[in-house]
Amino acid sequence: MSQTLGPVMLDLEGPLLREDEQQMLGHPAVGGVILFGRNVEDASQVRELCQSIRRVRPDLLLAIDQEGGRVQRLRQGVTRLPSMSRLGQEYSLSPEDARRLCQDTGWLLGMEMAACWLDISFAPVLDVDSGISSVIGDRSFSGDPEIVSVLAGAFVSGLHEAGMCAIGKHFPGHGGVAADSHHELPEDPRSMESLRSHDLIPFCELAPRLDGMMPAHVLYPDFDHRPAGFSPAWLGMLRESFGFKGTIFSDDLSMAGACSAGAPAERARQALEAGCDTLLVCNDRQAALEVLDACQGQVSRRTGKLRYGRARPDLDALMALPRWRRLHARLESMAAD
Repeated sequence: MSQTLGPVMLDLEGPLLREDEQQMLGHPAVGGVILFGRNVEDASQVRELCQSIRRVRPDLLLAIDQEGGRVQRLRQGVTRLPSMSRLGQEYSLSPEDARRLCQDTGWLLGMEMAACWLDISFAPVLDVDSGISSVIGDRSFSGDPEIVSVLAGAFVSGLHEAGMCAIGKHFPGHGGVAADSHHELPEDPRSMESLRSHDLIPFCELAPRLDGMMPAHVLYPDFDHRPAGFSPAWLGMLRESFGFKGTIFSDDLSMAGACSAGAPAERARQALEAGCDTLLVCNDRQAALEVLDACQGQVSRRTGKLRYGRARPDLDALMALPRWRRLHARLESMAAD
């Protein structure tokens, strides 16, 4: 199996792989597929969809956003997870129990996604909740950066225990702006000193343990005039100062927060030159085709290391495990609170 992949991660239109999509996935610039809610019915269907993709391209990286709470694409046939803020609430009752619960949750998530033939979930969120960001909000473990570091670190340990890679987001922190980068380019006016003493703490502490990182489509003018995902300065800091050695994924280049960088091919060029390894281009097929043409002949050498590397668990056998049954009951109860 090839150890190098193209730099582009794409989406699909529906729950079945179409013939035109099979042809598109054969493009050498394609390195992966990300699933959204429209691609998902239940766990069995997702497994079959992933297997159909692998019959076309067995080397592709298959991903999903399965954080828990309101960002959980797959809900039928797997555990309904609470938000990370709900897990964070346990910290005030017992820090050690909360840490253990977060590790268990990472393990369960990783095992369930592996059983569905997915390679990664884009988790955990490392943003610190400021109380003003609706797009982050309860996706964050806490408003205290040290608690985020502890609980997200435990979640990373659980993913690794399950054999799944951990992808932190949204570097250097999306929690301090009210605007949603899906719809506009947010600007965070805080000083670099303020960011270092708050939002950057979880990223700094966990960077050496993370397998992937996703920068934010947010502008931090005190440090650079470019949004973080297009900034050699930000991504250079991540690698050189924080010791991050994994894969850098752009956030979706079709989001409004990315459009300030120009047309789709120009966004792709700037993201790659800034230091991104893999480019997400979703919910805009024409943009995706333009980016594929622009990335002809390019490879993402770090991405192949993210494939799930163990024998995949069987979902029915997983659900027979006492650990899974105990966690499933507790997490579903918390999610229903």
